[in-house]
Formats: sequence, C-alpha cells, structure tokens
Amino acid sequence: MSPKTKFDLLDYRILQVLHRDGRAPATDIAQSVGADVRTVRNRIARLVTSGAVRITAIMDPSAFDYVIAADIFLDVDPSLEEELTQRFLDMREISYVAYGAGSGEISLEVRFKNHAELREFLVHTLPSVPGVRSVRHTLVPQILKNIDEWLPAEEDFPVQHTEGGLIHAIKTLHRYPRFYQSGIARHH
Repeated sequence: MSPKTKFDLLDYRILQVLHRDGRAPATDIAQSVGADVRTVRNRIARLVTSGAVRITAIMDPSAFDYVIAADIFLDVDPSLEEELTQRFLDMREISYVAYGAGSGEISLEVRFKNHAELREFLVHTLPSVPGVRSVRHTLVPQILKNIDEWLPAEEDFPVQHTEGGLIHAIKTLHRYPRFYQSGIARHH
C-alpha cells in the first residue's frame, strides 16, 4: 500500500458495510453510506488497488473438519530462516506464518482434524526439519477474534478537508441524520 494513499470517513463507512457482508452490492452500500453508486465503486476499487483491502473467500476450517488449532513458536537457525519460511508457506497444515521480533524466530498457526495429526506434526514433522532448533506450542481451543474480523479505528479515517470531501460529509450528515445520531456511525 502506498503511504500517500489517504482514506476518509466515507471509506470507513464502505469498509464497515463490506466487513458485515463482503458481497454487498455497490447500490446497497451507496444507500447505506449516503453516497453515489459510482463513488462507492471507485472507492472500493481504490481500496483494493492500494492494497488496503483484499477481496477473498475466507474458509471456516471447522466446516472441513479441521477442528484442532495450535500456535507454534519455533527457534530456527537464522541462516536458514528464509528457506524454512518458504518451506512452511508451502505446507498445507499451516494457516499462518510470521517472523518473530528476533532473528531465528518463526510463528505458525496450524490446523488439524484430530489430536493424533497434531502430535505427529509436533513430535516428528517439525523436529525433523533441518534448522529447527526448538518447538513450543499452545493449543487454541477457541478463537475469539480472527484477522478477518479486524477493522482499523474510525480515527484512522479523518474527514478530508478538501472542498468536495467536506461538502460530501455535510450532505451525508444532513441526508442521514438518524444514522449519525443513533450512534451507528460511531460504533459500526
């Protein structure tokens, strides 16, 4: 994403609607946020093009019987970190790969259908990978909030001080006063 890309409250309102329903038609979004359909389509395109938003299908692992989740923390040989990271990215069992703050730290999230598969992965698969020095893990019995549920704060979307943006914000406020007075605009 370009550091020059600026987002405003209209972008935030559009994101709120898409967050609730990623398949919402632009016409419904426009009506919900009080904007022109063409504006909404252009804003969505800009959000996607800038890299701020990815349009994708999100799977529910449990729908496919992947009911066991674990977070794994690895200490690896720093000289093999890139090679190991690529190897982990290619492993179907791994749903998340990230570097830790220190050199040689890699964090994984894994999904399995049963405890036997998880145990095999922890006891045999990972320790047999050259460059993996230690493996720590924690079972994740329930995920309460996942990345697909995250939204930036409304404060990250300042009102644009351009004439068009400010005029649009004022028109939207006058057009949909109950939306703003009810608190929906602040809390959704």
